[in-house]
Amino acid sequence: MLKQKNNKLKNKKMNIAIVGTGLVGRVLALNLLKDGHSLTLFDKDSKDGLTSAGYTAAGMLAPFAELETAESMIFDLGVRSISLWPDLLKEVGVEDGFQLAGTIITSHPQDLNELEHFITTLKNKVEEAKEIDFINNQELQKLEPELTQYKKSFFIKNEGQVDSQRFITSSSDYLQNHKNVNWKDFTKVDKIDKGRVYINEEIQEFDWVFDSRGLGAKEHFSDLRGVRGEVLWLESNEINISRPTRLLHPRYKIYIVPRQNSQRYIVGATEIESEDASDISLRSSMELLSAVFTVHPSFGEARVVNSKTNCRPAFKDNLPRIENTDKLTRINGLYRHGYLLAPAIVEKALNEGIYK
Repeated sequence: MLKQKNNKLKNKKMNIAIVGTGLVGRVLALNLLKDGHSLTLFDKDSKDGLTSAGYTAAGMLAPFAELETAESMIFDLGVRSISLWPDLLKEVGVEDGFQLAGTIITSHPQDLNELEHFITTLKNKVEEAKEIDFINNQELQKLEPELTQYKKSFFIKNEGQVDSQRFITSSSDYLQNHKNVNWKDFTKVDKIDKGRVYINEEIQEFDWVFDSRGLGAKEHFSDLRGVRGEVLWLESNEINISRPTRLLHPRYKIYIVPRQNSQRYIVGATEIESEDASDISLRSSMELLSAVFTVHPSFGEARVVNSKTNCRPAFKDNLPRIENTDKLTRINGLYRHGYLLAPAIVEKALNEGIYK
């Protein structure tokens, strides 16, 4: 999965610890197992991953669409991640959990200024965005026949999604049953050092340790913060939207992500500067539901089957951070770009650290 590796280190089978088995921890594990290393996984929660931010996430792969509020490095890493995801998903048996059918970006007629500002921002950040242009109503209906009310939109090719819930559950099964994995769930790690993991008064030694705890790593990263996100799971057999769709609005920018081969749609938008992981608020629910109803009236009869909240780890600049020292690598701060960044960030961390 890695572009370049130090063959000497690659061929040396090591005993490695990964502390934190959310999205980044799982992507790390899959890469390291490919090279035959033995892994001990530590997590304060259960092996199923249902409390992780990676399970809550919609799983969008949208390097262009995220450029409006992100740096160009997010675009570069995102493009690389898109090329890496198919092999990761194949490894855990969910090849069909990857979709690359493009993204629809649209707005209501009264909000066309938001749409124009959006594309201008993208074109000012990366050269590749200059090829994106408006599509009219007829062109939109060829892509999404049920989105009939929008006069102008953007269609961004080569964007898509990973079925995040299936990836988390399938990777849980894969890792639990792998002969080279010892998974210690419900285990609180007190401290991480070079090649060492501290639990209570016990010190466990490894050839290398990876810290992928997200917000659990605050004892090391003093500037780490949580950003709350809220999503709703809607189900309807009367709606047929086939690709991720974003609605731009002056107050919120909602996304609708259809899960392939199902009647489920993941709907979200909220980004709240808070580490409160309690249930979704009434305000957020009302805004999400009223906005999605304007996209397609049949959402009015959709069933709300779940609501999820979580806190994404982020630094002040909202950029990911890798720290490599001898026998220790820390990866953190993927913010709301988890699925867009994880494979490329892990690749970069391994090439600059353990395989350097």
